Amino acid sequence: MKQLRARDYGVVVGTLPTGTRNQITDVPGVTVGHCTVDTDEHKTGVTVLLPCPQNPFTHKLPAASFVLNGFGKSLGLVQVEELGTLETPIALTNTLNVGIVHDALVEYMIRRCEAEGVDLRSVNPVVCECNDGGLNNIQKRAVTREHVFAAFDAAGDSFDEGDVGAGKGMVCHGLKGGIGSASRIMDVDGRAYTMGALVLANHGSMADLTIQGDHIGSRLDAAKAAKESDVGSCIVLLCTDLPLDSRQLGRVAKRASVGLARLGSYIGHGSGEVFLAFSTANPFDPNETAATRQVTAFHEEKMDIPFRAAAEAVEEAILNCLFTARTCTGWDKKTVWALLELWKPEG
Repeated sequence: MKQLRARDYGVVVGTLPTGTRNQITDVPGVTVGHCTVDTDEHKTGVTVLLPCPQNPFTHKLPAASFVLNGFGKSLGLVQVEELGTLETPIALTNTLNVGIVHDALVEYMIRRCEAEGVDLRSVNPVVCECNDGGLNNIQKRAVTREHVFAAFDAAGDSFDEGDVGAGKGMVCHGLKGGIGSASRIMDVDGRAYTMGALVLANHGSMADLTIQGDHIGSRLDAAKAAKESDVGSCIVLLCTDLPLDSRQLGRVAKRASVGLARLGSYIGHGSGEVFLAFSTANPFDPNETAATRQVTAFHEEKMDIPFRAAAEAVEEAILNCLFTARTCTGWDKKTVWALLELWKPEG
């Protein structure tokens, strides 16, 4: 059954057109997969993003990260910042499962490189997290290596949003949160490029929630808010086929903060906002022996185009998360309500 998202309810943000699916997978070659753990005790899971069809270890992509508030336990960002490249898929999960998922990503890369005759002595998996301990018995660390590999097996260019995969136990603006995605098409000298966003939304307070400039949070039933303060974290993945270098991608990553702010988040003390951006253009093979290589460079004075696309895509991705997530009761019998249970858009 097709999921109904923000636009299906008449909620449209921004001015740029969307891609065909209005998901991060509108960027050619990008795929996403989930594995969800949904039991009486566990509301959790893992989500993986494959940045390209090729082996990312020998097809390294320009990348950068930006940490707006560092209340988080992500792995792999230090090397991304130092070298400016992404060399593995990206995995999202809960806070206490980061190590297990990291180990699974190492195993995934070892197996893939062995199958392709690639000598792998070191690798930099990227794993990001949000805390789902409000709905999930997080200390039991329910996500296993098998779940990570199942997410890889499920990866494709179309995927569910809401309380699935890593998003199963997440809370956004005091409401049921999780995974959301969106995309924007950018016209650059008559050629169409794509900016895609994927969010793991576990941040914000109900009282601050603002949609299309309407401060709806003040009209919702505050007694049903899962949390009062802006805590919990938001992970944003941005990707594009526009030829941006690592420094430019770092500038784009910062604009994810615009999407969060427009929905009412002030980036609270206890909320870890971690953003990562990569481009599928200008990949390089580290086994090449030449000391120089040719790349296509993007004009610095034209950066307003990807800035706007990133801000719009992130805002809509979070909205899509809120519109697709469903009311959920956790292991301690506490219920987190879906947005649509408490508010009906006029559109």
